[in-house]
Amino acid sequence: MRISKDLDNPVRASWFADQSYRLDASPYLSGAYEARKLLERLPKTVPLGLLTRQHNGVFHAGRVSRRWVTDRNHGVPFFSSTDILEADYSHLPLISKKSVQENPKLTIRRDWILITRSGTVGRMAYARPDIDGYACSEHVLRVVANQGVVLPGYLYAFLASPYGIPMVVSQASGSIIQHIEPDYIVDLPVPRFEPVIEGRIHKLIQEAADLRAKAQTGVTHATRDLFESAGLPELADFAWHKQSRATGFTVQGITTASLRALNYDARARRIADLVRGVDHISLGEICAEGELARGNRFSRIPVDRGNGVRLIGQEHIFWLRPEERWIALKPGEIAQLRVVDETIMVACQGLLTERSLIGRAAFVSGSWTQYVYSEHLLRVRSGIGGIPNAYLFAFLRSEAAFRMLRSLCAGTGPQDINYILRKQIPVPLCAPEDRERIAETVRQAYRWRDEADMKEDQALALLGDAVREAAG
Repeated sequence: MRISKDLDNPVRASWFADQSYRLDASPYLSGAYEARKLLERLPKTVPLGLLTRQHNGVFHAGRVSRRWVTDRNHGVPFFSSTDILEADYSHLPLISKKSVQENPKLTIRRDWILITRSGTVGRMAYARPDIDGYACSEHVLRVVANQGVVLPGYLYAFLASPYGIPMVVSQASGSIIQHIEPDYIVDLPVPRFEPVIEGRIHKLIQEAADLRAKAQTGVTHATRDLFESAGLPELADFAWHKQSRATGFTVQGITTASLRALNYDARARRIADLVRGVDHISLGEICAEGELARGNRFSRIPVDRGNGVRLIGQEHIFWLRPEERWIALKPGEIAQLRVVDETIMVACQGLLTERSLIGRAAFVSGSWTQYVYSEHLLRVRSGIGGIPNAYLFAFLRSEAAFRMLRSLCAGTGPQDINYILRKQIPVPLCAPEDRERIAETVRQAYRWRDEADMKEDQALALLGDAVREAAG
């Protein structure tokens, strides 16, 4: 019989009375109860509500009428409950400024703690400085630290730790769709330590947030730099929805590669024609000696944490930190399903809706090369030395490239990107020195992302050490 998930904090006889002498394992090993009992051994804890902004420091926006727009002059980037987990905020939808004016609680500010409260509850994010003033769904709780009492980075580190998350999740109610309300978590015990300890943890979390904001600015600048250097400034701020809709058009030279009208969309062809008007090369030529193919299929056999390899799929590859999913694989399979540093991954399967992932590109570098990746991702690697993968990513992450890739979908149910037509996508070629500069901008952005992850991990480790030392 298992006695504990953490041998440093075993189940104690006194716990049985609290649970009416239940002898099944679940109440004691769920994580939340274990965390509460551990925190009871600390010299000082304070209820969460007393550490937040006075008069409504834990709240959500409430239900609102969502009016969507396509022009940033009339809208505000809007986070859904899943969007708060993303690394790149370039693809957020826009909610009308009027909707935000009608309900100012939609607005979020830097250093706030965001917690998903409906569906999958307890996912968390720390609001970076670059999203100050964005809007956020009513399905996300806002926790606003009273900075005269507690530093927000420290409070986030605790709530996002192995002690905080189980307690937040345990407060969920609902038999079908679970949810949490502000009142459910205001009494959660938050440990307090010496100011120097809390200050160090806060500093690491804040530095991580700043680095992630710099990384976002870096990749965005790299894409703009590419188009301006290539003589295509009109594609730097390309607005797909402002283009005339392709309600009727003719196409010459159709081949057996496809008879689907979507693959010849006039708006996507206009983008391709613009790129072909400058020095360019096809994606197929770039990847002829590299890689332009989906990964192998494989069986997914789940295993406990640390007993296999972590799998990344189409959704999690775009997240700041992927959720853990461990599977068992043979050594030969692991080698086939990992990717080399600076590989570009394009989501290429699923249903074709405006908010689906098909066509979005991600960049695998640094610590992310330790994972294995699903077959639903298209691996893209340059085989030409003068065209770095980081440069190619700066193009493929753009709205223009995204729309060209989207236009090449094939299939009657789940879509895929046509394996013949994708080779024909034109890629603009800047001068060699421009390509290297743009590639280095991307690489630096991803170094900042890795550094941010390390700082966040250090903060959580410091918190864990402080809790265990105080608990004795």
